[in-house]
Amino acid sequence: MSIMHDFTKGFIKENPILILLLGMCPTLAVTTSAINGLAMGLAATAVLLGSNMMISTFRTIIPAKVRIPIFIVIIATFVTIIDFVIHSIDYKLYKALGLFIPLIVVNCIILARAEAFASKHPIFRSILDGLGMGLGFSLALTILGAIREILGAGTIFGISVFGVNYEPCLLMILPPGAFIALGILLGAVNKFIKKV
Repeated sequence: MSIMHDFTKGFIKENPILILLLGMCPTLAVTTSAINGLAMGLAATAVLLGSNMMISTFRTIIPAKVRIPIFIVIIATFVTIIDFVIHSIDYKLYKALGLFIPLIVVNCIILARAEAFASKHPIFRSILDGLGMGLGFSLALTILGAIREILGAGTIFGISVFGVNYEPCLLMILPPGAFIALGILLGAVNKFIKKV
């Protein structure tokens, strides 16, 4: 496998949401708008990047019997840092993302990349893997959030798309709308992949 593959696989081929169906809790909960999806994705990307780098750095000295607890401590450290950063930069966004920022600690995408990749590969490849997977996660969350925001509020990143006469489909910004939008998005991605 090439080094470039480590970075690009997270966008489509092994996208955490669209292909592997990992991280569904924040995917369905925070994607009521494109900005929420993007912010959650970038927060997870920062955690993936930092934790992959640290785990890869210390992979040879972490005892096998306690590797998972050590991985979780490393991940929790980066989540705490990101939580404080978002809180200090944009309180409104921090409130919108709510509990889902601390829950990045138990997001199976993060732990899966630590166990499956960072603990077995050198630092540079682990950084590329974390960045690629995180950006793929961010892309999927942003697209899902954009679909829900456009249909549910008539806006994209808070900017009106259809004007004042648009009747929004409020279902799309409610929890059932997340399932509907995700199902349509998954169907479209699968159709695209079969054609390629």
